[in-house]
This record gives sequence, C-alpha cells and structure tokens, in this order.
Amino acid sequence: MTMKFVRSTMAVAGVATLALAMVGCSAAGGASSSAGSTEYTVWDPYPQHDASSDWAKRIDACGVDAGVTIKRTAYDSQSLTNQSLLAAQEGTAADVVLLDNPAVTTLADTGALNDMDSIGLDTSAIDPNLLGAGVLDGKTYGVPVGANTLALYYNKDILDAAGVDPATVKDWATLTAALQKVSTNGHKGITFAGFASEEGTFQFLPFFWGAGANLNKLDSTQAVSALTLWTDWVNQGLAPNSVITNSQNTTWEEFLTGDFGFVVNGTWQVNSASKAAFKTGYITIPAEAGGAAPAPTGGEFMVIPTQKDTARYDVSKKIVECMSTTAGQVKTADTFAYYIPATSAGQSALLVEHPELSVWVDAVKAAKGRTSDNLGANYPKISEQVYTAVQNALSGAMTPAEALKEAQAAAAAATTK
Repeated sequence: MTMKFVRSTMAVAGVATLALAMVGCSAAGGASSSAGSTEYTVWDPYPQHDASSDWAKRIDACGVDAGVTIKRTAYDSQSLTNQSLLAAQEGTAADVVLLDNPAVTTLADTGALNDMDSIGLDTSAIDPNLLGAGVLDGKTYGVPVGANTLALYYNKDILDAAGVDPATVKDWATLTAALQKVSTNGHKGITFAGFASEEGTFQFLPFFWGAGANLNKLDSTQAVSALTLWTDWVNQGLAPNSVITNSQNTTWEEFLTGDFGFVVNGTWQVNSASKAAFKTGYITIPAEAGGAAPAPTGGEFMVIPTQKDTARYDVSKKIVECMSTTAGQVKTADTFAYYIPATSAGQSALLVEHPELSVWVDAVKAAKGRTSDNLGANYPKISEQVYTAVQNALSGAMTPAEALKEAQAAAAAATTK
C-alpha cells in the first residue's frame, strides 16, 4: 500500500479480493532463467517515482552492491498484486517484489513466496508487531520497507478556542468530551472515513482493536462498543453524516476547510498538515481505557518470489538486505512522506532528523498488521464484513449489535468454505 492511501488497495485474482485504498499495467518480464545472469528484476508499486528519482537510484545502487544490474518495473498496487500471482503461476516472477503488506500472506498461502528463514535472511531486528503482517503459520515471508499508520490530527486554533488541551485526550471518554467542547463552541468535532471499502475497515480498526476486539469475533461486546462510539458521534452531531461515504482523501479535504477539531488520518499527510491555513498537531488514537490504540499498519514488504532457478536467491537476498539497512529505511521514510522505519535503530535515526515525528513512531510501535492473528487470505473476507457492518450502523439501518451479529455470521460462512 503505497499509502498515501495509495499503498493499500489491491486485488488478488483467483485467491481473494483486497480492496485496500488507492493505490493495470501490461505484464512485465520476470526473472531470467540463468543463475549467472547479471540482470535481476524488481517490481514495486511506485509508478510516481521514475528512473531519475532517488528511489530508483537506490534500487540501482543496491544492484551494483550485489554485482548485478536491476530492471525495475513499477505498477499501481492492484495490478502489482495480480501480476505477481499470475507470474508465480507462469514461472516468470520477479526476483524481488514490494507488496502491500495485506497481500503478503495471501500470496504466501499459494506457495508463491519464499520464507525468510529458507533464504537465510535475518529479520530479528524488525519490530515484531510490524513483521507480523508477513507471518503465516509461524513463517515470515518478507521484510517491511517501513510502515505508516493512523493517528488523530487536530486543528490547534479550534481546540484553543474551545479550551481543549490535546494532551488531556487519553481515552474515549476524554476524546468525546473534547469533541463536545468543540461542537459547543460552534465547530465540528471529528471526521473519519467510513466508506464501504478497505479504507473504512482501515480507519475503524484502531477503535475496534482499541476496545479489545478481535477480527475472529466480530460481534463481541468489545466490537459493539467500538461501533457504538462511532455511531453515537454521528447521531450526536459530533461527526458529520458524510463519514458514511468519506474516503481518507475526502476526510482530509474536510479537515483542511478549517471547521473540524480532529480527523483520523495517516503519516502521509504530515507535509500537507504543515502547509494548512491553521496550526495543526497530532496525537495517537486513544484506546477505550487509555493508552495508544493499535492502529493498522500500512506499507510494503520486500518479498522474494519462488523461482525455478533457486541459485538466484542469494543475490535477491543481498538486494533486500541493502534496501533495509538503517540508513536505507530512513531514506525510505523521507522518500515516501515519512514511512516510519521498521527497526528501533531506524526509528531512532529518523527522530534525530525529524524529532517532530515522535508521535508517529509511538503510533507505529503500537500498531498491528491487518493479517496478524494468522488470518492470511481470510482477512479480506472478514474486512468486507467489517466495513459492511460500519455502513449498516452509521446509516441507521441496524443497531451496532445487529450489524456486527450479521457481519460475524457472514464472515464465518465466508472463511469456512
């Protein structure tokens, strides 16, 4: 998911549909069949970065370090996932692919990817919660290039006028109290994306997980509590009715009007926030009882597809290792609007350059992969029921409890086929 929600949209044809938010290209050639070849292929979801970009130059430099040249092909996220699956079936896979993290375990489940232990690639330095999106049945199938996630941006001018200190927002009760003060002072409390797509699930998960709910049990009392929170905000006028159709981009556009106290959005808006016509800041999304809620991780994993010529793996490993050094992760953070490095060393190095990103580092440390809990290819089936329940509750068609009971039944049926 090259999020700006770019990195979160994908579909895995013939396996599962991952409608993950924003970002078809013609098929590109896969790896050469010769282990002695000096050309290796890398596919990524960053078509906005052309051959003259810093990103492309980094890839080329890692090829030089490994003693090969690299042929890079950039797809949009959806096409990249589809192409990776097709290439695996045809035996034309690239040597290294950067996949949106929810697609990793789906492809791994088909046998299309190598696990990192079999390649001999050490992942011990990577934060376990970030590595979790690439774990299936106890095996790790990739290395994150970094991660982004969600937090709460706020309009400092509005909060000051309403007498709200963002530092006092510690849990759901204090967040709701802040929204009420903002509303009483003549502004709108909060906006978020409840759109019927993966974006809706992505934005709901910090509240769902922050209540202690689990994606294996959509109708738990904790899940009902989370959906009730959102529904109450809309019913009480603390959030607008537009959240039902809002994408993450439209929520940001609403926030930039200067009429909202808070917005749920991601790391990719840091630069935009700094250019807003009003003073902004950000805090982690609080869990129901306090502390940082686990928000979902966005971002890509570097994976090594299975090849007929297994002798190629050694060079592929060198390319991945080169791209995931501490310095490399900090460069990725700068290149992609502040991806947070996936290791403590990388995070510390980033904060030396950008101490203002400490809230985002905290958010990423508390984050969780959407396919964690060994959901694998079942995740998109469950996610569809989550965002459907959100729609049914926010629209008033069902109570939160009714919507989630129906969602659980549908998810159970879909995942036991």
